[in-house]
Amino acid sequence: MQKVKIGIIGGTGLYELEGMEKVAEIYPQTPWGNPSDIITIGKFKDKLIAFLPRHGKGHFLSPSEIPNLANIAALKHIGVEEIVSFSSVGSLQEEIAPLDFVLPNQIIDRTKTRDFTFFGNGVVAHASFGDPFSKSLSQRIEVCAQRLGIKIHTNKTLVCMEGPLFSTRAESKMYRMLGGDVINMSVIPEAKLAREAEIAYQMVCMSTDYDSWKEHEEAVTVEMVVANLKKNGENAKKLLKELIPFLGNGDDLSLQGSAKYSIITSPDKRNPQKVKDLEYLFGKDFLG
Repeated sequence: MQKVKIGIIGGTGLYELEGMEKVAEIYPQTPWGNPSDIITIGKFKDKLIAFLPRHGKGHFLSPSEIPNLANIAALKHIGVEEIVSFSSVGSLQEEIAPLDFVLPNQIIDRTKTRDFTFFGNGVVAHASFGDPFSKSLSQRIEVCAQRLGIKIHTNKTLVCMEGPLFSTRAESKMYRMLGGDVINMSVIPEAKLAREAEIAYQMVCMSTDYDSWKEHEEAVTVEMVVANLKKNGENAKKLLKELIPFLGNGDDLSLQGSAKYSIITSPDKRNPQKVKDLEYLFGKDFLG
């Protein structure tokens, strides 16, 4: 199959686009298992796109159950160079109202139980993660959102918590003190794995509520989040239609070839099975 350079990771309802020609459906077995669900390959405006439902179609995987390693590995294996990921978030700042979109540029990781790296077990690597998102992708997304009149905030900090319960009021206030602007349960380890896999990555955050720091607001409920997520979903689809022509054109290949230089394990100490697994991501003779 022709390489698919554009990956879209979406939540409930964001599985394909109106007007998209379905080309294939795949459910690959990676060295890290199967992805969350079937990946739909489609063509839109002469661009091949891979749609991956993060929580599975019908939303049957909790944030801590998502097979993130398999998800990113599967997208990398079919040729994806850029990932645009969509996620609902709670707002930690008054200026970010429900139904606003946000492009974060930083992350505070508060997860506890997740597998977060392709490396280890005989091949140790330390990739740079100081700037976890692609500035190039962010700029393109911002321009497209502005054209559509979508209210979008940039250069914000995203807190990622474990879940599946929402924050206590005390936690929510603490995250604000730490400098958080929005909060979700899914950017980690997705962003870390995309970085290790040399894929440019940007999450589009869709605000659904004010988390629980605003004490005069009603408590956050699943019903509230889902109702606003559905409203945000329509804008997400409009944004994607505008954005797709500007994806997969080789605009951000800055991470290409970086993985092998992050490995510090001596060649004679490398686990052969781990090396073989990594070749699924990076191709044969990845380590020479």
